[in-house]
Amino acid sequence: MAEPRSRCVDTTISVYDVGMETVLDELIRREPIFHRPEFGTSRADFDRMMSPDFWEVGASGQCYSREFILDVLERRHASPHDDVWEASDFRCRRLSEDVYLLTYLLTQNHTRRTRRSTLWRRTPEGWTIEYHQGTLIADTV
Repeated sequence: MAEPRSRCVDTTISVYDVGMETVLDELIRREPIFHRPEFGTSRADFDRMMSPDFWEVGASGQCYSREFILDVLERRHASPHDDVWEASDFRCRRLSEDVYLLTYLLTQNHTRRTRRSTLWRRTPEGWTIEYHQGTLIADTV
């Protein structure tokens, strides 16, 4: 079975706090979440990435539970698929000692544009995703 392919292009980086470059670099390598095969493609991999109370608000405005996201990811990665993901305009802000907000612009398959926000927590075991949101960018005239 062929591996799913995703291509990510990272540009335009901004850091709000001095000394945050390392954190920003680590988090950029993990975004867009669930689309970086080097961090895993199985349900168990995705399960390890998320905090136990993870949830998401999709670009549609719908709220999605952790279990729903795991089910969707499991189905998505069960068969090969091509995605083109272009991530840019990264910004990172420390919210507490171990929680960071990462925002960015995501262009999917050259047409669909969304603003993305992910809350990340640094734990002794590594990074975990606390929350994610996508907001569709309306076409402008």
